[in-house]
Amino acid sequence: MDVQETNRRVIEQFRAGGAIEGMHRDRLLLLTTTGRHSGHPYTTPMMFHRDGDRVLVIASNIGAPRHPDWYLNLAADPAVTVEIGDETYSATAETVSGAERERIWAELIRLYPFFAEHQTKTTRAIPVVALHRT
Repeated sequence: MDVQETNRRVIEQFRAGGAIEGMHRDRLLLLTTTGRHSGHPYTTPMMFHRDGDRVLVIASNIGAPRHPDWYLNLAADPAVTVEIGDETYSATAETVSGAERERIWAELIRLYPFFAEHQTKTTRAIPVVALHRT
């Protein structure tokens, strides 16, 4: 499977406003980060979870040993762009930590058990990122 080609297709379908093959549109957002080396914008489709007035994204990378590139990019520059439905806005990304992360992680695992499986595949703590509208 070519992940870049899949992402291009999902981004195109998302922005066209129609159905997204194999995905739930209402749980999908597009996150645009700035490349930590290139300075170019990179857009990644991903699942999200609402937590009050903020949106959470999870850097599971399906349990890979390293963080996904989008997470490394926002760790270097937390200014991001979020697209949800037909709305686009600027946001600041913040990695959740401590007791708040543990509370949120427990809730995420309860709602989306596959994240627990992702955690068993890696020794790294899977980051939970809060996107705060700016």
